[in-house]
Amino acid sequence: MQLPGTPSDDVADVLTQGRGDIGTLFVSMATRHPDGADADYLRWHTLDHRPEQHRLSAVRASLRLVSTPACRSARASSAGPYDAIDHVMTYFFTDPGGMESFLALSTALGDADRKLPLLPPVERGVYDVDEKVAAPRVKVGADVLPWWPVRGVYLLLESGASAPTDLLDVDGVAGVWTATSLPVGERLASAPAGQRISYCFLDDDPVGTAGRLRPALEKRWSDAGVTPLFAAPFHPVVPHEWDRYVP
Repeated sequence: MQLPGTPSDDVADVLTQGRGDIGTLFVSMATRHPDGADADYLRWHTLDHRPEQHRLSAVRASLRLVSTPACRSARASSAGPYDAIDHVMTYFFTDPGGMESFLALSTALGDADRKLPLLPPVERGVYDVDEKVAAPRVKVGADVLPWWPVRGVYLLLESGASAPTDLLDVDGVAGVWTATSLPVGERLASAPAGQRISYCFLDDDPVGTAGRLRPALEKRWSDAGVTPLFAAPFHPVVPHEWDRYVP
């Protein structure tokens, strides 16, 4: 069903009321639970750990993603250690300065016996937001996509690449955010500086959309200097249906 009216990104009077203040992403990519207790981990993280992060003024939004076997089979690229990724957690920060409080809160929750052993990490990164675009058909502006109810996300990790804003033309892609990793040191992150991450926010089934994205991605990667590291569809966690989407 087509929503009414003019898209926000085409209305100056809407944009002058605020463009959002998200400038930094903290992205944690991990493997499945070593004992197969993914649903139990998602329950704890979604009901306890993740809400607590929103007491931090620098945390503006959060998004937890899970890869299912169907998602895994639909990946267009999964090089080296990235092949092990089945969980992705993203916190949307105002700026990198929020990382200190983020670490302090983690310590405080641990001291209160409120933490489970973390999922085995693959890579963590702190990213500077570069580009934000939204499909006009969804009406909401690109600035508010982190709060928009997605049906899935298609995640891209690339090196030597420009923002994949052309993917907005693919059916099922409602918007794209792109960011570049910062050199913040091993205490916070392991992602190499300059690596590009892109979130395709989806309003259709992520596995089906992955099939439609593949030709556009292969064309993109045929250009010199663009190296795919990881390209995969994910489901968002559904609260209180912890085993609905698991690896």
